[in-house]
Amino acid sequence: MAGEVSFDVVSDFDRQELVNALDQVRREIATRFDFKHAHVELELGRETIALLADDEYRVRSVRDLIESKAVRRGLSLKIFDWGDPKPAGGGRLRQEIGLRRGLSEELARTIQKLIRDEFPRVRSQIQGDAVRVSAKSKDELQKVIVRLRGETERYPVPLQFENYR
Repeated sequence: MAGEVSFDVVSDFDRQELVNALDQVRREIATRFDFKHAHVELELGRETIALLADDEYRVRSVRDLIESKAVRRGLSLKIFDWGDPKPAGGGRLRQEIGLRRGLSEELARTIQKLIRDEFPRVRSQIQGDAVRVSAKSKDELQKVIVRLRGETERYPVPLQFENYR
C-alpha cells in the first residue's frame, strides 16, 4: 500500500436535522392541549436556540420535546448546552440553549495524548477544531476509532470520524 491513510476526529451536527426537529416541536406545541393559550417561542440562531415561554412547567416540557425530537432525528443530546431560565418581560421566562460544535483545545489535546500513548505507530495533529489522525496501516486507524468510540461517555461532545482515506 502506498502512502498514508488518515481520518479526522470532529464534533459536529447536522444543522438541517436540528431545524427539522425544532419545526416538529413547534407543530406539537401548536396541537397539544397543555399548551393551549400558551405563548412559546423557539428561535434558532447561529450558536444558540432562544426559548421564550410562559412558565417553568412549559420550559421543562419544551426541553423534553426538543430532546425527544432531536434523538429521533439522530442528533446527540451532547450538542445542547442548557442555560438557566431567566425572567423576561411580561412574566415570561427566557432560556438560552447553546449549541456545541467543534472540539475544544483541551479536548483535542486529551484525544491527541490518548492516541500518542496507546498507539505508537499512529500520528495525530490538531487542526483547528479537529484532530487529524494518520498512519500507514488502515488497521491501526480502525483500532483508534474503536478505542475512541469506547470513550464517548467521557467526552462532553459527540465525536464523529470523517474524511477516512
